Amino acid sequence: MTKNTFDLEQQLLSDYDSKLTAEGVSGERLAHRLGILSKIGLTEDQGSRRSGFSQEEREAKNWIVKWMEEAGMQVREDGAGNIIGRLDGKHPDKPVIMSGSHVDTVPNGGHFDGTIGVLSALEVAQSWKETGYAPEKPLEIVAFTDEEGSRFNGGLTGSEAMMGDTDIEAMQTKKDFDGRTFEEVINDVGLSVEGFKSAGRPHSDIESYVEVHIEQGKRLEKEQLPCGIVTGIAGPYWLRLTFKGQAGHAGNTPMTDRQDALVAAGHFIHNISHLPQKINDSAVATVGNIEVKPNGTNVIPGEVIVYVDIRDIYEDTRQQLIDAIIQTAEDISKSWAITLTCETVHNVPPVPIKKKLQDKLEKAMQGKGIRPYYLPSGAGHDAMIVGQHVPSAMIFVRSKDGISHNPAEWSDLSDCVQAVHILKDYIESCQSHQITYQN
Repeated sequence: MTKNTFDLEQQLLSDYDSKLTAEGVSGERLAHRLGILSKIGLTEDQGSRRSGFSQEEREAKNWIVKWMEEAGMQVREDGAGNIIGRLDGKHPDKPVIMSGSHVDTVPNGGHFDGTIGVLSALEVAQSWKETGYAPEKPLEIVAFTDEEGSRFNGGLTGSEAMMGDTDIEAMQTKKDFDGRTFEEVINDVGLSVEGFKSAGRPHSDIESYVEVHIEQGKRLEKEQLPCGIVTGIAGPYWLRLTFKGQAGHAGNTPMTDRQDALVAAGHFIHNISHLPQKINDSAVATVGNIEVKPNGTNVIPGEVIVYVDIRDIYEDTRQQLIDAIIQTAEDISKSWAITLTCETVHNVPPVPIKKKLQDKLEKAMQGKGIRPYYLPSGAGHDAMIVGQHVPSAMIFVRSKDGISHNPAEWSDLSDCVQAVHILKDYIESCQSHQITYQN
């Protein structure tokens, strides 16, 4: 299939169960909108390239604005470029129920990551317009800016700005893949540093947040379920460990008289692969980046820097894993006469999902005849940032083969529409009482 003949809408509709178009929710409309967005930034591999703060992201947002207005929403854009559609409801002075995600992508990504969260929330608003449902509380739908972070090697930029978590001074030091500064790039799409500074809003304005997202894993596929309930979002903690030994000649230094930093680091990497499952079944640890110095074929490595990505959905068990990994590094370094230094380079707290919110999602799934299934999110999402301050929930949609950030990323339309129905019932159930961190 060539780029010119790519038609995501028809692919989605080819095996769609049309009986799921009900209660104002339209699978056909969802497929049409996914199809339109898929053509913005379409790559030669039939993937998607809509980097944060690009004209492609802006074009996708313009479509979101149009569809929000079609659903009868008041639309505004904040200083960070987040697009916000609002339905006042019967009591516009109450804190809002918020839902959404993002429309930017990685450089050659898929057509569901992020996008399905924004369009699912839009489908709820559109269904209310078609059925005449009037919510008690305001609903806001958000298309967050630059979640993926491929432009400045960061991410979650829009949700951090809305929650008041942006380190604007640090952002101003960053340059993109073309060597352009943060300020230069955002000016191109009509944004400013001053606008970013003013994008934060009182957390008390938001009662709760809920996000639909593709799973990006295989658990739901193995369970043969269309969607699942997220129990928590694993906050990433990055450690930089430096193993220092003694560089030497590879030929003239006996094996019994070496301080080989890479041998010690190799033992460490092997050993930590067994640690997470000893602590918690949702914990993971990954070494994806190592630096070897002096990195010569005939030189014994004198220094190795290892970066470890450590995640879990609970703060206490994540800390247990961090401690175990550091202890392992210390023990191995001592046994190989290697000097070790450890440094934290990134730390985002995990976000456990409140049980009361999980229970609401369970009830919604049972009402639709779907077996409730609980699973953690190992990846970060806008819900991770919002959830630091506001009660937040997530619904995962089944991913084919667990593939994501790839043109082969796929979720069946029938699965997506079932998630929309769950989202709709969940948001409607939130109209009856206030959600707080205490209840």
